[in-house]
Amino acid sequence: MLIDAHAHVIPGSFPAAPAGCDPASWPSMSVLDNEARVLLSGPMRFTARSVWFDAERRLAASAASGADAEVVSPFPPLLNYRLPAACGLDLARWVNEYIASLCRAAPGRIYGLGTVPLQDPDLAAGELASAVGELGLAGVEIASNVGGLSLADERFLGFFAEAERLGAAIFVHAMPVPSDRLPGPATATFGVGIEGSLAAAAIITGGIAEKYPRLRLAFSHAAGGFPLMLTRAQWFWGRTWNEEPPRPGGPGPEAAPWAAATGPAELARRFYYDSLVFDHRAIRYLLDMIGPDRLLVGSDFPAMPREEPAGRTLRSMGLADEVLDDITWHNCFRFLGRSEPEGRGKHGSDAPTLFSSDAQLGVRAVDVARRHRAAAAAAAAHAAR
Repeated sequence: MLIDAHAHVIPGSFPAAPAGCDPASWPSMSVLDNEARVLLSGPMRFTARSVWFDAERRLAASAASGADAEVVSPFPPLLNYRLPAACGLDLARWVNEYIASLCRAAPGRIYGLGTVPLQDPDLAAGELASAVGELGLAGVEIASNVGGLSLADERFLGFFAEAERLGAAIFVHAMPVPSDRLPGPATATFGVGIEGSLAAAAIITGGIAEKYPRLRLAFSHAAGGFPLMLTRAQWFWGRTWNEEPPRPGGPGPEAAPWAAATGPAELARRFYYDSLVFDHRAIRYLLDMIGPDRLLVGSDFPAMPREEPAGRTLRSMGLADEVLDDITWHNCFRFLGRSEPEGRGKHGSDAPTLFSSDAQLGVRAVDVARRHRAAAAAAAAHAAR
């Protein structure tokens, strides 16, 4: 069994931009041909093959690569925190409804993480409750920063408190901010790794991990270089090597502003990390430092191709069966907070009824209308504040 915990989707279409939203900043999909559509959003123009938005094509591609199930989340540019908050709520609800329809179309083979308008943490907390409680999503994906703001900024504390209360899974996806410190093409390589590191470090040093001990977070791309830097943070916290017991007297002055009673390495092991690090040597380090009970399989599919077959490197490392099973599927259910299926075959006991994205739009039309009315009421209440 293998579950790809890091995979993305794009809705097959979007409604017109809502009132108060610049149409140029609102996403749209135009048909290119039978196999692809073009996503337009601000300056971005992205060609999306049908596997991005068509359930039948998606499931066929996953089965062909050896992935038994996927946890799908929005294509990261759809986490558009630059939109006005009310417009961001409209977009989040459209995307969340689409992802929920995929989960309904393929139960047991697609699990869903939605999105929230984190530019307004109060609206984000409300939509998180709706996505989990009404739509049945396991949680949401968020970016590693919010318009350049750290996730540890105090304005997001209420959102994380609500996520802990709901038992929602939060997938933190690295999202580099514009910078002239790296050449443009390096953003997808070093930039993503650096941003993932900053996000995880902020969660640890900003007090989020300590304040919300039951919060379930996972980081894309193993949080970049964060696991390697943990050893340095651990030394400044305890003044000892090799994670030995801390010296008497508490943290040194470099760690004093943020240090918790629990060391940073132990705090980091409360969370999950996908093992999309492209090298068995890096996976070995993650196993040693983070632990096999905190690693997930991830691919970034279809933005990146999966290994052929999926999990090939993991399965070539001679890991014990119970360790491999933890990484390839048990840990994913733990992160999602979902019970593992019992007595099911490779893809479940019954073949699910599948729909293309266009068919799904019709199936959920009534639910969309209801939720849009709720969105309008929420936007009006927000404007009144």
